[in-house]
Amino acid sequence: MIKVAINGYGTVGKRVADAVAAQKDMKVVGVSKTRPNAEAFVAKQRGYPLYIADLSKKPAFEKVGLSVAGSVEDMCKQADVVVDATPGDIGATNKPLYEKLGIRAIWQGGEDHEVAGFSFNSSCNYKDAIGRKFVRVVSCNTTGLCRIIHAIDQEYGVAHVHAIMVRRGSDPGEIKKGPIDAIVLDPVSVPSHHGPDVLTVLPRISITTMAMIVPTTMMHMHAIQITTKKDVARDRVIELIKTHPRMGLIKKSAGIKSTAELKEFAMDLGRPRSDLYENCIFEDSIYANGKELCFFQAIHQEADIVVENIDAIRAMMGAEKDAAKSIKMTNDALGFSPIQNNH
Repeated sequence: MIKVAINGYGTVGKRVADAVAAQKDMKVVGVSKTRPNAEAFVAKQRGYPLYIADLSKKPAFEKVGLSVAGSVEDMCKQADVVVDATPGDIGATNKPLYEKLGIRAIWQGGEDHEVAGFSFNSSCNYKDAIGRKFVRVVSCNTTGLCRIIHAIDQEYGVAHVHAIMVRRGSDPGEIKKGPIDAIVLDPVSVPSHHGPDVLTVLPRISITTMAMIVPTTMMHMHAIQITTKKDVARDRVIELIKTHPRMGLIKKSAGIKSTAELKEFAMDLGRPRSDLYENCIFEDSIYANGKELCFFQAIHQEADIVVENIDAIRAMMGAEKDAAKSIKMTNDALGFSPIQNNH
């Protein structure tokens, strides 16, 4: 049984904790919070031992009925691996603690590649993560890009990728950014950080990315154009998507043409938190002509990296050497199959 600590129990951490708890070969030894908010009460309800970074705040937790099991260091001492799900740029400051304790650690895409020296995607470089001490799971957008780019590259060879990210303004539960009434170029310059981030996983891919933020909280949308080395066949691309364990095909018959409808569909399917772990690729958008392939895909920013964290844990611990087997184990434990199987 792999003992996992979750440092940071927010948008990502709470999802990773539940995903770990669902695995037959893993156990949550604790989660950490910095303040006694609603998520801390959820952790209590889930039965996760609660740890805090600053023990001087222990009375504030206990005052509202939240038992504190100890410090973050106490939590890490009990674990085989810690998933750092603290806010971007905070995770890197925790590295000295993990090094001191000699514990394996996983960071999220909000941190720089250099924090771990290795960036991970289950479908692309699982074997290279086996036995590693430190791993960074790339961001939600990079995860979605890597999955489809790698699949197309394996089949046709990729000469160049041009991807435009239309990004959500904030997560649904986030209010600190306030009301939004603008389309913000993020950044104005080209490329956006997503292209260089893809190269940390797929270094031989030629890619240019552009990004903007729009007033929505649901999901991101990608407009992708891939120039291939061989002529591409639309039917074969659809087959590749259908057979990929982490890519979903949104069929025309479903009548879905927005992220809002996608999230509603996931909710109706009974997905926990209406999470979409897969790339949601719109079948009707797939255009193939000679060496040109274009399509739209929607990415759920809160969820697609969750399953990647689970596979990273398994690879780092050497618990499963085969990527396909780990992916299946993770998906099965979550009762997850890509969306094309449901409509």
